[in-house]
Amino acid sequence: MDYVLRTDALNKHYKHFKALNGLCMNVPKGAIYGFVGENGAGKTTLIRLICGLQEPTSGEYTLYGRKNADGDIAKSRRRMGAVVENPAIYLSMTAEDNLRQQCRILGLPSYDGLHDTLKLVGLDRTGKKKAKNFSLGMRQRLGIAIALVGDPDFLVLDEPANGLDPQGIIEIRELILKLNRERQITVLISSHILDELSKLATHYGFIGNGRMIKEISAGQLEAACRKCVRIEVSHMGMLSRVLDEMGIEYEIISDREADLFAKIHVTQLALALAEHGCEVISMREHDESLESYYINLVGGEGNE
Repeated sequence: MDYVLRTDALNKHYKHFKALNGLCMNVPKGAIYGFVGENGAGKTTLIRLICGLQEPTSGEYTLYGRKNADGDIAKSRRRMGAVVENPAIYLSMTAEDNLRQQCRILGLPSYDGLHDTLKLVGLDRTGKKKAKNFSLGMRQRLGIAIALVGDPDFLVLDEPANGLDPQGIIEIRELILKLNRERQITVLISSHILDELSKLATHYGFIGNGRMIKEISAGQLEAACRKCVRIEVSHMGMLSRVLDEMGIEYEIISDREADLFAKIHVTQLALALAEHGCEVISMREHDESLESYYINLVGGEGNE
């Protein structure tokens, strides 16, 4: 598998605080990689490092095959576009003038394609309207448009939906999907809005206390969060015995609850349990959300 970004035992320390603590992560080419963690977990620190805004304390990262210590790492960074924390826009300028200014910063020889970029993010009709008069969602889309100047094939977005209303979140989501599918842009998204990430990401990295807790693909996550039937009974020992006899896969959740991973014949199971003096208290369909998966993951990490 080809990787756009890989980190190896990456550390960033500020006096006595370890923002990154031996972080190892792998962002596959073509992925929408959801970088998940609570505030202060190290997400923005990692983004600032790979953008060249800060240097690691130790460890290394590889960007398009070049290590961060390589003299020509800037060539790899030219293939990146990023919105770090808040979009860096000139509020007194129009959307098009913001893009023109970015062209000058990057030393691009012409302004060709800027209208197409504005059209892509839905800002081609803003005319002479200054960015200070844009809605928060429009500013976020302008920030992404600025990041797209120079045609990067790796886009890094730090909390792109933060503070947006539901319509703004939908617009950002559709834009990210379009960039990934139509332009084959690899996207790294730092976010704590897990429900929204689940509609986008092809891969996930769960970070806590500056280190990677788990990396998992969307397919693997879906399997881990598969649908099941949660049953509550009066006697777990009898339930286990009956399920074993019936060849049904299950997982015990508590002394009264278990998850059953099979299509259940309710009447047949209830009768079998009744024969052993076990009462069915409740049964319901259940599937674990990304949020509950993350909470269980981080909870387990914190208790190790």
